[in-house]
Amino acid sequence: MIRASIPGRLEYRDLAIRLVASACKLVPRGTEDFANEVVSAFSEALNNVILHGSGEAAGEIEIEIELREDRLMIRLMDHGQAFDPRTVPRPDLDSLPETGLGAFIIQSFMDEVAYTGGTPNTLSMTKRLKRATNR
Repeated sequence: MIRASIPGRLEYRDLAIRLVASACKLVPRGTEDFANEVVSAFSEALNNVILHGSGEAAGEIEIEIELREDRLMIRLMDHGQAFDPRTVPRPDLDSLPETGLGAFIIQSFMDEVAYTGGTPNTLSMTKRLKRATNR
């Protein structure tokens, strides 16, 4: 298990993203697409926590990354305002929206997304490894 705590400020975003990107390199049979999708989903989730979860008033953001043989799991925990990304309606992609795509990206790129509001708010995201197929 990899654990980190960062201040809930945008200045620490790059550090947290590098942590997740480095963890993706440890995943057996991981691919570039796997890493890109995990980092994109994490980045959107972290942005939402920082920008919409009371920002600096939310204090520290805890990050846990768990590597397993068949998956990578990430948990983001904060003490800001509760917000369940699963309640956001699917965006109208035909209208090419400039904002409001974070929850859609998270849901699209991760295999499982779970949220529990409270103290702390916890967003859990899981990406499974695809098994190699023999043809």
